[in-house]
Amino acid sequence: MPDRPRLPRTGTEELEHQKAAITRLGHELRALVEATVRTDASPDTLHRVADGVRTVTGRLTGRRRARGEIPEVDGFPAGARFYSPVTGAGSPLAPPMRVTAVDDGLIGECTLAGTHEGPPGYGHGGVSAMLLDELMGRACAAAGTPGLTVSLQMRYHRPVLLETPLRIIARVTGTDGRKTFVNGSITSRTAPDTNLVTAEAVFVTPDPDSIHALFPGLQRVMVRELRG
Repeated sequence: MPDRPRLPRTGTEELEHQKAAITRLGHELRALVEATVRTDASPDTLHRVADGVRTVTGRLTGRRRARGEIPEVDGFPAGARFYSPVTGAGSPLAPPMRVTAVDDGLIGECTLAGTHEGPPGYGHGGVSAMLLDELMGRACAAAGTPGLTVSLQMRYHRPVLLETPLRIIARVTGTDGRKTFVNGSITSRTAPDTNLVTAEAVFVTPDPDSIHALFPGLQRVMVRELRG
């Protein structure tokens, strides 16, 4: 039987199709990056793979987003960001962390891989800070006080194991004008009462003029959404 003609997708269907493709590519890229940092392949094999990767990279043609341009698939500022290095399904660097809202804040879950290694077998301290900064910022947005990090104080209690399911928590503890105060922690999923890393942060909500200056692409996103 001949193939049925493909019906044109609606705007919403096309966007979901794009998100699915980005998610799939992100998954395969994370597998590639992990294999890259864990392999003991020969130099000849690595050179051949590098040639292949260069060829594949050349197939990603078309216009590239400008710096600061918000991707159409993103829900910025309050929704999912597909290329976030922490939560982005399309990022080759993200764990990625899955976020769930609870009564008093947010919970994130992820597992760090070799890509995120600092000391042998353990996560890089900067990656722990990135996980907490991301979730604490999202907790501010979820509480209705979105802001930018102005202070992040970290305390490392125990090393964070790779290949171990983690539980990240962020809770807003108070506000003062445009400032929002947040606490966060990282534990393993199997020992949620034992802190591996804790943090205290201050976020500040920019004034309207600063928002327009910092995020010129935000107005275009809002116009696009209003037009449907």
